[in-house]
Amino acid sequence: MDQSQNASYNAGQTMGQTKEKTGQMIDKASNAAHSAKESVQETGQQMQAKAQGAAGAVKDSLSK
Repeated sequence: MDQSQNASYNAGQTMGQTKEKTGQMIDKASNAAHSAKESVQETGQQMQAKAQGAAGAVKDSLSK
């Protein structure tokens, strides 16, 4: 292999590695975003349950 072919081969190897790392980073970012979304949804559900409980307590206290 001459120097030009070797340089071309190395460039291809580097490009492939870069694409793989980019894909891995995108997957990690996607997973982090999904996890954050689930966390926010769970927090919202907990807040909704607490608000419903508080509303129920007020309703009970008013009906006595």
